[in-house]
Amino acid sequence: MSRAVLSWIGGPVLRARSDGPFRINEAVHVGERRLLGEVIRIERDEIVVQVYEDTSGLRPGAVVEGSGLALAVSLGPALLGNIFDGLLRPLARDNTSVYVQPGMYELPATVFPFEPTVQAGQRLAPGQSFGRVTPRQGRAQLCLIPPDVQGKVLSIVAAGEHADDVPLCVLEMPDGHRREIAMSHRWPVRKSRPVAQRLPVSGPMLTGQRVLDALFPVARGGKAALPGGFGTGKTVLQEALAKGCDADIIVYVGCGERGNEMAGVLHEFPQLEDPQTGRPLMERTIIIANTSNMPVAAREASIYTGITVAEYFRDQGLHVALMADSTSRWAEALREVSGRLGELPGEGGYPSYLSSRLAGFYERAARVKTLSGNEGSLTIIGAVSPPSGDFSEPVTTHTKRYVRCLWALDYTRAHARFYPAVHPLQSYSEDVTELEAWWQAAGNPEWATTRRRFLALLEQQTQLERMARIVGKDALPPQQQLTLLCAELINDGFLRQSSLSPVDRFCSPQRQSAMMHLIARFIVLAEKALEAGVEVEQLQVLPVLRSLHRMGEELGEDELEKYDALGAELESAFARLAKHND
Repeated sequence: MSRAVLSWIGGPVLRARSDGPFRINEAVHVGERRLLGEVIRIERDEIVVQVYEDTSGLRPGAVVEGSGLALAVSLGPALLGNIFDGLLRPLARDNTSVYVQPGMYELPATVFPFEPTVQAGQRLAPGQSFGRVTPRQGRAQLCLIPPDVQGKVLSIVAAGEHADDVPLCVLEMPDGHRREIAMSHRWPVRKSRPVAQRLPVSGPMLTGQRVLDALFPVARGGKAALPGGFGTGKTVLQEALAKGCDADIIVYVGCGERGNEMAGVLHEFPQLEDPQTGRPLMERTIIIANTSNMPVAAREASIYTGITVAEYFRDQGLHVALMADSTSRWAEALREVSGRLGELPGEGGYPSYLSSRLAGFYERAARVKTLSGNEGSLTIIGAVSPPSGDFSEPVTTHTKRYVRCLWALDYTRAHARFYPAVHPLQSYSEDVTELEAWWQAAGNPEWATTRRRFLALLEQQTQLERMARIVGKDALPPQQQLTLLCAELINDGFLRQSSLSPVDRFCSPQRQSAMMHLIARFIVLAEKALEAGVEVEQLQVLPVLRSLHRMGEELGEDELEKYDALGAELESAFARLAKHND
């Protein structure tokens, strides 16, 4: 292995004089504690390394040893249900210390029940599975050969209990060499895993949040950004999405967030029940926690670690959702390391390659045909923390170029206790056209029309409220007063959804469609009644209007038939109103 001698150090960045060949992105070990680092620049006989651990105590003369391999993580069945730091080191297994020990970067071996799915003599293509792991608790997983390996099976172990780092299958490579394959294998974090084919949009990733699914849906395998200033509910909404979305696997990356926020996630998730299976939610969740008080370079690596883990489960034919909270902290880590390197800063002090790094991250989201022939998807939802809620700052601006959905959180809504605080006029989804057919097949043929009507009324409400603050709401013409009444119903009866409510914390597409239909029907009947001479004040005091406002809280998932009864009550109320005014 190549060696170098440390000559200069500044925070997480060091320079060392080398006496052998090194490669860009090669993993290295620094000093007596063998701190993990990565070569990020080579200048003649000098290498520049960013270290992913605390560098306190390092001094010139320390030895830097190259591994000969790129920075990689171990991918296997032991990942599910566990909590890691940004380098995929376990945070919950070692009870000897409350801190991650320097130099500890290997995941301990775990024994799993293994069942082979191939036989000797069979040829395996890259990325194919050779066995299945069925833990006593948690979901079954496939054992994959690495995407850069192929060959003929020479031998494979019998079914039984085996450690995830023990060779189970021996392949004869095309060049005649033998390769031993275990349940787990290593893969470079900065290299995306190959796929057979990228597939077009086929349906949404359902989140259970009405404002997202019904107005600004994200496609399965798509990418969305969640920008919002401090206190607007980014972390709360990310956690709600992790709990309620219909993905098979959740990878939650807490990148540079405050320790108390991540402590809440780490405390709450292991206690939650998965609404899909009734089992603990952690059985389909991987948490990567890299808080703001951890080494800044490790924060930069945590995003790549998380998406590499997500791609591994995608390659098993699963639908994966990656929640990154937040990419702004990741960009700040890039800025700090770039400053240590003496690079010329760009806008906001960020490095000039910020845009390309963001593009490379978000482009790894896709719905794909895997190398093994299965269909899988990786959906990315990245939170952005613009200072003072300024959406024109560089990270938010560049992120908007690469995502297809923007769920903009509004400070005013958040502090009015409106949850989710997604602003309907600042948000958008470019997947709407592709997803219209899905909603039609799901029993809501009027979804696109109703969605446009809702957004139009909300935009008119914003304009009319400015006028109402000047002349008063009662001075507005009846038609404009009705517009405000209908927009208020959309806001409070449909868009507001409490994550603390046992009834309304999750809303299925069927219930969303029923609620949209009732509100749209109220709007149509109210406009006809106004044309027939009914006063707006009479509409405001209708008992059925209160029922429409409260239907999300009062009518749950197992009471869909009551929405039909509420619709009949709505028709009767307007019929009585028309008869009374004749």
